[in-house]
Amino acid sequence: GVPKFMLGNIVVFSVTGLLGNFARSMVFPYASLYIMALDGNAKTIGFVNFLRPLLGLILFPIAGYLADRKSRIKMIVLSNYLSAAFILMYVLAPRWEVIAVTALLQGTTVVGFPPRSALIADSLSPEDRGRGIATMSTISSILSVFAPYLAGVMVDIYGPNTGVRILYSVMMFLYLGAALIHFRFLKETVADTGERITAHSLARILRTAYSDMPGMLKQLPRSAKALAGVIILSFMANGVASPFWVVYATERIGLSPSRWGLVLLCEAVLRIIMYIPGGYLVDRWGRTVSLFSALLLSLASVLLFVFTSSFAGVLCVRFIIGIASAISIPSSTALMADMIPRKIRAQVMSVLGQGGFMIGAAGGGTGGPGVGVLVTIPLMMASLAGGYLYTQNPAYPWIFVLIVTIVSIVLTALFIRDMKKAEI
Repeated sequence: GVPKFMLGNIVVFSVTGLLGNFARSMVFPYASLYIMALDGNAKTIGFVNFLRPLLGLILFPIAGYLADRKSRIKMIVLSNYLSAAFILMYVLAPRWEVIAVTALLQGTTVVGFPPRSALIADSLSPEDRGRGIATMSTISSILSVFAPYLAGVMVDIYGPNTGVRILYSVMMFLYLGAALIHFRFLKETVADTGERITAHSLARILRTAYSDMPGMLKQLPRSAKALAGVIILSFMANGVASPFWVVYATERIGLSPSRWGLVLLCEAVLRIIMYIPGGYLVDRWGRTVSLFSALLLSLASVLLFVFTSSFAGVLCVRFIIGIASAISIPSSTALMADMIPRKIRAQVMSVLGQGGFMIGAAGGGTGGPGVGVLVTIPLMMASLAGGYLYTQNPAYPWIFVLIVTIVSIVLTALFIRDMKKAEI
């Protein structure tokens, strides 16, 4: 029969993740080429990605507070509709400056991240979290296997301007579909407290959230604080390098967009094959050992990428990253869920993120439920720095990734340990 953890909300998120991941896997690998086609350059790519998380500084604490008190489903659906509206602005953008303004406004969609993270954590028992998250990731990634290659062919045929506009249009309709599915099928895991929310109370919530943040973080176990450090460093690595994988691959190595898409297709196939075994390894080996192993693998991939000059070399690098990601996502997400009590889970996740992070994200990986308030400013600075680093020397972003990965490995080895008794 169907495993008990693959019921209810987890099935719903698996299905909508299928749509969302397909859309993101089409668009994100080529978003930087779109900015350049609209008269942008490496520095403007960094600036656009710098703006993207800015509004999260205001909305993350409010969203975390509301998600523990109001309807999580309504917050998720609102986020979906906002996303679709901003994607339409991307479709119609005449210049990169419009992309920049839209990226800033898109920060409002973070209202859906803390409730989504909390619903997923609440819907999985501690003993099933590793394989539950891995299985959900597998299902939601099936269609996205083909997306980068199909999108690359589209960009080859129509060029990065028209081609990426078409991709964004498809993305908008898929997000609208996800909104309808969330509204119809998700089930709440906590009751609405009935607390009345006003503009005055929202301002108070924001002040309270930031003033209470140091005390809340102080109460967390040492492992959670160290994991927060690893998460921040990983998002900084993606902020610096993520937008430039496709730029480096096409400009420096000489791959066409469709060949780059073929690399990502092969990586996605391997990652999907590895997700469920990776999840079982997380539950069997333990979260910390699994996370440590994934970080070591990612270190090897960074070292290889800056020296490769061929399609085969790039493919090898992305294969290593695919295996590392299949282990890191369930291990880090399960670690976070194990450490945070249910009653404050959404609030804490609004500060620290869901716990999961992408390794070697090739476009994307700098937003979504993994981002919390503490991640936002380092991510913004890293995104801005990425454009300047790439302009100075195209290898510099990956040298930065190498350094922060080493620091993450040290943090994991010294300070992160599995919880003796996981939170439900």
